[in-house]
Amino acid sequence: MNSTDTPYPEQPGTGGRHRWFALAIVMTAAFMDLVDVTIVNIAIPSIQRDEGATFSQIQWITAGYALAFAAGLVTGGRLGDIHGRKRIFLVGIGGFTVASALCGFAVNPEMLVASRILQGAMAALMVPQVLSIVHATFPPHERGKVFGLFGAIVGLGAVSGPLLGALLTEWNLFGLEWRPIFLINLPVGIAGLILGRRFISESKAPRALRLDLVGVALVTLGLLMLLYPLTRGRELGWPLWGHVSMGGALLVFVALVAYERVKGARDGSPLIELSLFRVKSFAAGIAVQTVFGVGLGIFFLVWTLYMQIGLGWSALRAGLTGVPFSLAVSAAAGMSVQLLVPRFGRRVLQAGALVMAAGVLLYSWESERYGMDIAPWQMALPLVVMGVGMGLIVAPLTDAVLSEVPREHAGSASGLINTVQQMGNALGLGLVSVVFFGVIDERLAPAEVGPAFADGFQHALGYVAAVLGVIFLLMFALPKRPAQHVEGAGDVPAAVEEERELVS
Repeated sequence: MNSTDTPYPEQPGTGGRHRWFALAIVMTAAFMDLVDVTIVNIAIPSIQRDEGATFSQIQWITAGYALAFAAGLVTGGRLGDIHGRKRIFLVGIGGFTVASALCGFAVNPEMLVASRILQGAMAALMVPQVLSIVHATFPPHERGKVFGLFGAIVGLGAVSGPLLGALLTEWNLFGLEWRPIFLINLPVGIAGLILGRRFISESKAPRALRLDLVGVALVTLGLLMLLYPLTRGRELGWPLWGHVSMGGALLVFVALVAYERVKGARDGSPLIELSLFRVKSFAAGIAVQTVFGVGLGIFFLVWTLYMQIGLGWSALRAGLTGVPFSLAVSAAAGMSVQLLVPRFGRRVLQAGALVMAAGVLLYSWESERYGMDIAPWQMALPLVVMGVGMGLIVAPLTDAVLSEVPREHAGSASGLINTVQQMGNALGLGLVSVVFFGVIDERLAPAEVGPAFADGFQHALGYVAAVLGVIFLLMFALPKRPAQHVEGAGDVPAAVEEERELVS
């Protein structure tokens, strides 16, 4: 192991309290990414109104980020192992900051979509390094505390993102409307760049795998061939080329599987470790993560459009309405991992899917019953029920999926879980054009917009409930009592460890 591989540096400038400065920097970057995912949804109606964006462009503002992030996650991690995690982290946070500026100063919807895709790609360089740097900086006995902080940051990002987006949009700082939701990243990113150069120590993997750029290209091409016709098909009258493209996407994915087999046999460093799919619980878990991402992608975009365009609520009112949901997710997630799953195992996750589905159906019923007069307090109950269900699922799911995966493949498996969830999210955002916009007439009188969006919302929630039903059934293939992967007392679960080792 050379000097760059030293896991817990204690030389001047890197040890002691300096590593806590490094932790603060990478955690701030992780928080910036988490907030940026949630902050945009609440501002989407303002962007659509101010920029005259089409509904398909609205979908790509969010789906483009998710797609670029998903396609680059594994490669971003491997680049960090090969070229140095500090170096790639600084490239990522610098690029993320530049992309945020381009988003904030976008002159038209097309530029905003392109900038969001760049932002997602830069996040894919930045985010995998966060846990890699933590692992290389802190010894095992300190990581429990560190990853507890990381979990708190994740929860804070989920709660504060919509509220911050709502406030920045509502305040209309300097007459910039929605633009500050992106521009706020500039001082944070610049500070992270400057301080990161000083306080983060460099580390590399002693035996890094090679890049699989062909695999990344095939995944991206296949998803684009599937998502682009989905988002544009309704506006263009579902042309023949769209159906051909979606059919061709399946051939691309078949080619991806064939190539990954050859790549794995040739140098042992494929983008996707196909042998993992022989493990029944992992294959089912990947399906769960993908389908769950689809459901979340549909719900969150449709939800904000319903509240702000359909009901005519302000961004702040919509953001505050979501607070009970975020708090319920955080509370249930903590209980799920610490108390329920160790005792009841897989049944907790399945109960989460059913509870969340019940919340979705309750929300749909209330929307239909109260119509345009529905109030935020009336939404609180279904949102809390949904949040509890989601919290029971999200926290323990990764360990459940990984529990029967061979130890040596835990890194590749967890990286794949993260990737497919993002891809599912992008697919869900693409499907919004079918399950929501597909039931809304393009030519609506102003008085018809609200009821039409309410009907579309209820229609979309039916699909989300069906997705959760599929998830419940798929979970029967998970182990009855998932076992956490650990590396000794106080170490991090393999599910988290892989995020620092997306390259292994």
